[in-house]
Amino acid sequence: MSGLLTQDLIVSTIDQAPIQGRIMLKLLLLQHFDLTPEEIEYIAADRPDPRCVAGSKPIHQTITQDAIRDVTNRRDEYRRRVRMRRERLWLQMEAMKSMIALAEGMVRAAADLLQNKFNIDADSVSSIKQQARAAVPRPAIRMLERRWEEDDITQEAYQEARLGLEMQAQLRLLEKYRKRLELSEREWKTINAVPLQDHEIGHIWGIPAGSLAARKVKHLHHYLQSLQTALQRSSATNTPATGPLDLWKATLDVLAGRPVERSIAVYDGLERTEEALTERLRQFVWGTLGEDLEAKFWLSLVHGASSRAVHSEATRSVFGLQRLMAVLSEVDQSPDALEQELLTRTMPVAKDLPALPDEAKPQTEEIDQMKEHVLKSFMGELHNDLSR
Repeated sequence: MSGLLTQDLIVSTIDQAPIQGRIMLKLLLLQHFDLTPEEIEYIAADRPDPRCVAGSKPIHQTITQDAIRDVTNRRDEYRRRVRMRRERLWLQMEAMKSMIALAEGMVRAAADLLQNKFNIDADSVSSIKQQARAAVPRPAIRMLERRWEEDDITQEAYQEARLGLEMQAQLRLLEKYRKRLELSEREWKTINAVPLQDHEIGHIWGIPAGSLAARKVKHLHHYLQSLQTALQRSSATNTPATGPLDLWKATLDVLAGRPVERSIAVYDGLERTEEALTERLRQFVWGTLGEDLEAKFWLSLVHGASSRAVHSEATRSVFGLQRLMAVLSEVDQSPDALEQELLTRTMPVAKDLPALPDEAKPQTEEIDQMKEHVLKSFMGELHNDLSR
């Protein structure tokens, strides 16, 4: 029966609940729903007045603007926290999916170049791939560069060896990307399965923990009962009833498919300037950042703070991840573009050309004669010294 559960049915069931029940359910599901001004005013009026003696109620209930502002600020604080956490994980997953596709395209392009341009057989290419995890690229690149400077290797052989090293580097990055995607997907399932906690709801609502727990049990039971009735009414066959716990889990699973609300992030000082951050992101996307710096840079993006040690949610930003998605959207992932990128990247550095013959000496001598001619003219001397 839980397969019949839809987002529209959940929303309609919540809207049909009394105002106190709507508030409780929306606070539990704050990462998906928001409170209306009417519901915020109800919370402000429902909070106990500390000026009254315990057990007594004020005769004339008045709602001050300060109380409404206080409830709104606390609601905004928790809403920003849970929704930014959701947006951050979604951006991580989308970025890793795009980078996995790019790395796989680079590996395919490198393999095609080795087989078609450099006539390497498929078994040798497969052997290069199998050695990717144990390969040490830096000494191999330094040795290739030294041989190139000493004219001990041709340009074609140099580029062939560099293509193999580049393919191995992309395979190692691909393994990292898949692990990061798996971790992000696991965290994504966790945060979508966890509603707002009781102490967080109590901080927004401002009522005692005992009253809050009683209201939560009452309205959650009423919601699940109404949802079960609606599902039985919409079901054509006599399907067995679903338990309340399963319905609540199904509610969280269905709401996890709602679109992620995108926020407007401002630059948070990562990499000191936006230009430097964009350049570093391009290097990160193409895998040219360096395997030692790549992990540190990813952590700084995930943490969303330039200090790399700030755990407060208020100081964390998703600007770096949003800019990473923008850089990824500009990348041309066509096979021809990836092959051209690999050929450009693996091209050896041009050697210093030998000095050209000194053909400028006659011109220099003529210029010197002209200088002497001008000086003699100023001094009033004869100057039949220009060569004809």
